[in-house]
Amino acid sequence: MLVDFNTLPEESRVWIYQANRSFSEQEIEEIQSKLNVFIENWTAHGSDLNAGYLVKYKRFIVIGLDQNLNKATGCSIDSCVHFIQQLEKDYNVDLMDKMNVSYKQGEFIAYKTLTDFKQMAKEKAVSKNTIVFNNLVTNIAEFNENWEVPASESWHSRFVK
Repeated sequence: MLVDFNTLPEESRVWIYQANRSFSEQEIEEIQSKLNVFIENWTAHGSDLNAGYLVKYKRFIVIGLDQNLNKATGCSIDSCVHFIQQLEKDYNVDLMDKMNVSYKQGEFIAYKTLTDFKQMAKEKAVSKNTIVFNNLVTNIAEFNENWEVPASESWHSRFVK
């Protein structure tokens, strides 16, 4: 069952998929339409899942699931992963690689491999104050508080001094 992401409880589980490039406005409209259909029909052992999504900064797909109604199962998580993999194919974009880093450069979102980000940290091109996206958050409360944080407050801190 599709609900407004902003109405999901704070303990709702989240999955964050970052794209290796920005989506165009047309792509966002198409992706939102596909997300609407997927989430409206997303189930766990035949039971509806109470879920919503956000597309942030033309680059992130955030899916939230209220597990108070029904919990995600292995099969339902697999179906979500397959859905995301299909988006990757449809739009020739990488959404599944968790080892890449997105961060803010002014009002722009930059995307680098972890190796490049480490090198930039060594060269002081990014610092402990650089706003990074911590895609390892697991629920909406963490998403709201700890998704966009200075690198010093994220797993990225090991690279910046």
